[in-house]
Amino acid sequence: MAGTDPTIHASAVLVGAKAALIRGPSGSGKSRLAWDLVTAANEGLLPFARLVGDDRVYLETRLGRLLVRPAQALAGMIEIHGLGIRRMEFEPVAAVGFVVDLGATDVARNPRPADITIEGVALPRLAVAPGMTPLSLVLAALHIPPAGN
Repeated sequence: MAGTDPTIHASAVLVGAKAALIRGPSGSGKSRLAWDLVTAANEGLLPFARLVGDDRVYLETRLGRLLVRPAQALAGMIEIHGLGIRRMEFEPVAAVGFVVDLGATDVARNPRPADITIEGVALPRLAVAPGMTPLSLVLAALHIPPAGN
């Protein structure tokens, strides 16, 4: 049961049918990207986005899918820098569709599509270098197909 498993330091947002698992070092902007994705949906830049969890989430594998849930004590809460902790609607569980690694040191200018395996599940990975604005990269990854180089 997810309630007894240890949490990981990450945020997650359901974007369409699959969740973005947002990882990175402390202060890298995980909560900010989560808020920006929800705001992007409210502004029509994404068809749908809802918070799953901020700061701490549970991961579990079920039927070949990686599921993410909010940490029970933090469910429905997000930290907005400059405003503090706020309550918002949230999804109680979502299947992870891709991973965003903030503050990544292995970013290439023209990267090949990369997968990462978490708990036996291979997922697309978007590496975001320190100092880069992650929202624009995530939106591009979701909306613009690769050129096939």
